Amino acid sequence: MYRKITLDNGLRILTTPMPHTRSVGVGIFTGVGSRYESKATNGISHFIEHMMFKGTPRRPSAQQISETIEGLGGILNAGTGSEATTYWAKVAHHHLPVALDLLVDIFHHSTFEPQEVEKERQVILQEISRLMDVPGSWVHVLIDRLIWPAHPVGREITGTKESVMRIRRDDMLDYVARTYTPRNTVISVAGNLDHEKVLEQLSKELAGWEAKPVPSFLPATEPSPGPSLQIQFKEIEQAHLCVGMRGLSFNDPDYFKLRVLNVVLGEGMSSRLFLEIRENRGLAYSVGSYASSLSDTGAVVLYAGVPPQKAADVVSAMMEQLELLRKKQVPQAEMTKAKEFIKGRILLSMEGTFANAQWFGKQEVLNQDVLTVDQVIERVDAVTAPDVQAVAQHLFTTEQLRLAAIGAFKAEEDLRARLGL
Repeated sequence: MYRKITLDNGLRILTTPMPHTRSVGVGIFTGVGSRYESKATNGISHFIEHMMFKGTPRRPSAQQISETIEGLGGILNAGTGSEATTYWAKVAHHHLPVALDLLVDIFHHSTFEPQEVEKERQVILQEISRLMDVPGSWVHVLIDRLIWPAHPVGREITGTKESVMRIRRDDMLDYVARTYTPRNTVISVAGNLDHEKVLEQLSKELAGWEAKPVPSFLPATEPSPGPSLQIQFKEIEQAHLCVGMRGLSFNDPDYFKLRVLNVVLGEGMSSRLFLEIRENRGLAYSVGSYASSLSDTGAVVLYAGVPPQKAADVVSAMMEQLELLRKKQVPQAEMTKAKEFIKGRILLSMEGTFANAQWFGKQEVLNQDVLTVDQVIERVDAVTAPDVQAVAQHLFTTEQLRLAAIGAFKAEEDLRARLGL
């Protein structure tokens, strides 16, 4: 269990003691990401995340920032999502004061020097180019666009080349001032730590941080009529395709039912998609599914990498598996296997200190119920076969389906027909 202290300005500080460990994980979680952006500023959250590592008055270069942690054998990193941005470090437990000091310094005092902004702009443009050059990654961008057309959730987290070129230093400073607020931020620490010392150090640095309103985002709308299929021609040996549809938010009462359903469908080498499409039919090397969830929406996506001439057969096989889950309840043995898969993966992932810091910190900043591992396991165990079938019947409908594909396709009619569009 963790301890939680809320400062007067709204900043939440969480500590999770793990006295048997020799490390500590620290994360600063701020509740802002790409869905908070306008079309014109798409990518600004990600741009800001990069800039936080470029210099502060006390550490004026990226090298000094990285060496502060790497010089201790630690790890320093960050990540931008649709609804949250994370800055984190993991170090030996006796170096915790240094990790806290460094993370607060970059989060609160980064200078966004103009020359560094321009240098990093070029780096991000290269990052976007790299993403576009990897069809197995880019196809997931395309399916998001189809699932959430003309909505911030459907835009790239990195932004586009055009939007990144438009973002200016003043835009970033204004965005940070409006969205990086204490009430919108959680600092979570887990490992071999002293709660009172952590609280003393962070309070000294951040208690005077001015309280401001929590930013808001555009709610997800109901799926609207629009393009249901996008084929991008690319002369490559293997085609990449995604079949996707709206899923469930992590606040939905059926969220854990969907997690079990997804494991049955396509997560892991014993899932139905893997066994049928790869093992039984030999149609694809890489195949599977995932369910992503945000605070008010989500998606279920099936993916495969296939020879272009076999793509239509793979789509048909995917449709068969979706229909089977709609029509028949999952056998009890398969239900048990799926639940144990989820529980085992959770327990294995929680062996690290930063994993524990992230478990509580991210839940806290996204304003969902903060569940312990045992509470999640209880909810997974409570899922029944009729529950899974009901979710499949609700989500796996023809009008919801979208298809994105990249490859050397001759025509799209066959793919559209196999999808039932």
